[in-house]
Amino acid sequence: MQTEASAPSGAQEAAPAPVQEAAPAGGSGTTVKAPIVGTYYAASAPGKPPFVTVGQRIKKGDVIMIIETMKLMNEIQSDIDGVVSKIFVKDGQAVEFDQPIMVIE
Repeated sequence: MQTEASAPSGAQEAAPAPVQEAAPAGGSGTTVKAPIVGTYYAASAPGKPPFVTVGQRIKKGDVIMIIETMKLMNEIQSDIDGVVSKIFVKDGQAVEFDQPIMVIE
């Protein structure tokens, strides 16, 4: 009887990089879109400060949000340096793949 190798329990796959593109016409900056379907979390836990706020300067590699998918917490990092100018979703809101989450200028 053959058995298939499986990943160790508790192992998490790396979260895909957030989709980032130029903001819609009339705006400047880069729109960060959800790389996966799930629930958006602005902070690491209830009562903790959010990862980013409007007006905050961030650097490439900073965690900017968590998206929970199937009980896995995926930390999403910024691919660019800049200042957060808009956040379109609220903490705990369900998000779809490719949905705009925030703008970084």
